[in-house]
Amino acid sequence: MNVLVVGSGAREHALCWKLRQSPLLDALYAAPGNAGTAEIAENLPLRDSEIDALVAAALAHRIDLVVVGPEAPLAAGLADALRAAGIAVYGPSRAAAEIEASKVWAKELMARYGIPTARAAAFDDPVSARRYAAGLPTPPVVKADGLAAGKGVVVAETLQEALEAIDAAMVKRAFGEAGRRIVLEERLVGRELSAHAFCDGTRAVPMEAACDYKRVFDGDRGPNTGGMGAYSPPAFMTPQLADEIQQRIVAPTIAALAAEGRPFRGTLFSGLMLTDAGPKVVEFNCRFGDPETEVILPRLKGDLLPILHAAATSSLEGIEIVWDPRPCVAVVLASGGYPGPYRTGLPIHGLSDLPPDVIVFHAGTRLEGGQVVTAGGRVLTVVALGETIAAARARAYEGVRCLAFDEAQYRTDIALLAP
Repeated sequence: MNVLVVGSGAREHALCWKLRQSPLLDALYAAPGNAGTAEIAENLPLRDSEIDALVAAALAHRIDLVVVGPEAPLAAGLADALRAAGIAVYGPSRAAAEIEASKVWAKELMARYGIPTARAAAFDDPVSARRYAAGLPTPPVVKADGLAAGKGVVVAETLQEALEAIDAAMVKRAFGEAGRRIVLEERLVGRELSAHAFCDGTRAVPMEAACDYKRVFDGDRGPNTGGMGAYSPPAFMTPQLADEIQQRIVAPTIAALAAEGRPFRGTLFSGLMLTDAGPKVVEFNCRFGDPETEVILPRLKGDLLPILHAAATSSLEGIEIVWDPRPCVAVVLASGGYPGPYRTGLPIHGLSDLPPDVIVFHAGTRLEGGQVVTAGGRVLTVVALGETIAAARARAYEGVRCLAFDEAQYRTDIALLAP
């Protein structure tokens, strides 16, 4: 089977790494990929926004399955264009991807179908938004409606911070068109959890749960990022909780999307808060999380390729999935200054010095004259399995200490207090 993975991050490198292990795989391509995917796949010089060119490349390379990593091409209709060309694709249609592409639409969907989430209100003018925020008993969470690369959410500690976030999104247009509308949402209290599921339009098969770290600095300080680390599984994820999430959130959401004429085929990623009233949806994503993918896939025993193909072709029934019980921890090495401005083109050292049981997934990297250099905000994700969370964490940080590039930054507390 010939497979094309679309995207250039650590998530896509992890997908290529796992797919490369499949005995069903004939040829593997990544578009555009990075310096890591170049070692295990053929990189195609195509941006994930070039929909027509991606379809043409898939046809030219006789691709049997396309796996779409990022949300932006899904929201732009890449899966629709591929399916129209007769190519199987793991990723939702543009209509189904709206569950991530529009927080307003997702909130309306959850309200229509009784899916538990935080109370919220949507606004398309800053005056009304400010007035509403000022009348709330506690500061709201401010969310840009559209896609903002994981950075369009401000969990305000004070009313002033909420008002500044409203102005940043709606007046200063910090997130462009994504912030033209915003959602003001009650702040949920509890433990956060990332719940992923393989979906084929009518069925949802859960993956192992994970927890990620969104803030850039230790102690959950600083601005939100795309994710600075993750671990799986959380000890509090009991079979009873997993069943509750499946029955109250995941299955009803897949059924709701099908009822709306938007069957969802791909990964439904439910970002949840475990409140005193039970799990509630913080947000939905229409693809694998990053860095959650990097701690989920190393725990998947067996072949990923037939699972993704079954989901893409609406045939997950009967698919059996087995997970490695060992925990997995991932630590992200980022460029200095991230998530703000940062330098690129800095040589990365130590990639050949890693312990054999430590995995490095590339994100913002490229090859320059035979040297791997930095090319993005999040640069590398260092991953390790262990018999305990503590053991996995120790191995991951041992790998981190082998690596170096100028101005590198990373959190030192990933999975430190993991329950």
